[in-house]
Amino acid sequence: MSAPLDPSVNSDATYSFIRPFYPSGKRGRPPKGIEKMLRMYLLQTWFNLSDEGVEDAIYDSYAMRTFMGVNFCEEQAPDATTLLHFRHLLEENHLGEAMFAAINAVLEANGCIMHGGTILDATIINAPSSTKNKDKARDPEMHQTKKGNEWRFGMKAHVGVDAGTGYVTAVTATAANEHDITQASALIRADDTVVYGDSGYLGIEKRAEILSSENLSRIDYRINRRPGKLHSQSDHGGQDWERAIEHQKSSVRSKVEHPFRFVKVQCGFQKTVYHGIAKNLNRLHLLFASSNLWMCARAGRTLSCSMG
Repeated sequence: MSAPLDPSVNSDATYSFIRPFYPSGKRGRPPKGIEKMLRMYLLQTWFNLSDEGVEDAIYDSYAMRTFMGVNFCEEQAPDATTLLHFRHLLEENHLGEAMFAAINAVLEANGCIMHGGTILDATIINAPSSTKNKDKARDPEMHQTKKGNEWRFGMKAHVGVDAGTGYVTAVTATAANEHDITQASALIRADDTVVYGDSGYLGIEKRAEILSSENLSRIDYRINRRPGKLHSQSDHGGQDWERAIEHQKSSVRSKVEHPFRFVKVQCGFQKTVYHGIAKNLNRLHLLFASSNLWMCARAGRTLSCSMG
């Protein structure tokens, strides 16, 4: 097992990026502690619970109470309305993105994130298509698209993943009908020399935003070809080099499936839980940051440092 990560930030700075936006308590009732509210929000995110659901779960689960640090002899758990206001504070000030960046900065400072290569991919997250609601309409920011023979309605999460470690380094979100390639330039890092992607990114090197950038235009784009475009395997028994090359590309790209599985299977985020792309993107930033920490722990590292 590898040695623990070295602490890089004072624990007093752990929640410094939330504190400027958090109520001071000079007016009204004293607010709950930032750490307690953030832990409650993380439980909601990890277990895909509603505001009321996570409040009930804390009363029912000793493990959740312990994680929250709630002692029922001294206080009650924060109620659903308090969590709602805290979640809106995070969403309005893009603090999910700030936490994602802070966690990645710690991982990078401790040598857990490599450089030089990025994997691009996207996944569709379904949204409720029913119009049986107060507005009698679907979410206007979500759209439908066809994937294979199936029509899907919702949004699309676009990620850039470190080709060496599989950690997510960038996240964006769009409506489901937006093509994967349109977000590519926002996901590539400045020091990347090679980029991997599936056939949805074919032609990326010819796009205007790539050609106009000195850094992006120099990158080696290793994009999988469509299976139907490969030549038939030769009959003389020799090595099929085309398929061997495509297999090598796919073996690298497979790393992106691990964070997708964490978000959609382990945390249950297979369907949007809020209206609008921005609110769901805030949740995605927290989930992919958690995915990076989970993968770090599975690799045998322990994160003993605090995020500032």
